[in-house]
Amino acid sequence: MHRGVGLAAFDKEQLSQRFAELSSELSKTQVDNLQSQLTQFRTALSHFATTHRDSIRSDPAFRHAFQQMCSSIGVDPLAGPMKGGWWAEMLGMGDWQYELGVQIVDVCVSTRERNGGVIEMGELVRMVSKLRGVESGVITEEDVIRSIKTLQPLGAGYEVLDVGGGKKMVRSVVKELDADQAVILAEAQVEGGWIVEAILENRRGWTRERARAALENMLLRDGLCWLDSQDEHYGQVYWIPSAMRWDE
Repeated sequence: MHRGVGLAAFDKEQLSQRFAELSSELSKTQVDNLQSQLTQFRTALSHFATTHRDSIRSDPAFRHAFQQMCSSIGVDPLAGPMKGGWWAEMLGMGDWQYELGVQIVDVCVSTRERNGGVIEMGELVRMVSKLRGVESGVITEEDVIRSIKTLQPLGAGYEVLDVGGGKKMVRSVVKELDADQAVILAEAQVEGGWIVEAILENRRGWTRERARAALENMLLRDGLCWLDSQDEHYGQVYWIPSAMRWDE
């Protein structure tokens, strides 16, 4: 009786060991297959990037298509073994990307006094393009977003903010925008850079106290807007430089 129980336990242990070995073999096979597929994929992507390098570097539409292709298959072109990722490794665009990053910093710092460290994305693209001496459309929002990612290790607070309605702002200071400030920025962009309490009350359903508190915080605490206290129509109008278009 005891011997039978012992043999059964021994057989069960052997069976468990065989299952473990089989599982290990299957896992190793799956890993090997995955590594092989990744190697083939990397080779194919590298070939495509090398073949079309000039088009990716010079044509914003082609560069956008390449970025979309990478995104659709879960590849971050900024990730990779080299500094600058695959943009640098495959396309030789590392220096170009970092140079663009330096110019983004230049624009953000030079405009910080008037906009409080928050600039509208389209305005940033326009000013960087002017700084580089290139036509409109050569530098895209995607190019700027990629370059801002390369600035993150600096810890200077550079970040792309979505303020709704398809609008983006770039923050270049280490401070958070709260939800009310994001709403104010979005509404100010609609008006060309200005905002009054009544707009927030009528469009957003805010109370006058909430609108006033949010605007005063942006004015006094954060320095993100200017106050015109002698407006003929509204009396008090808040002007937000980061939501205005500057033609300099």
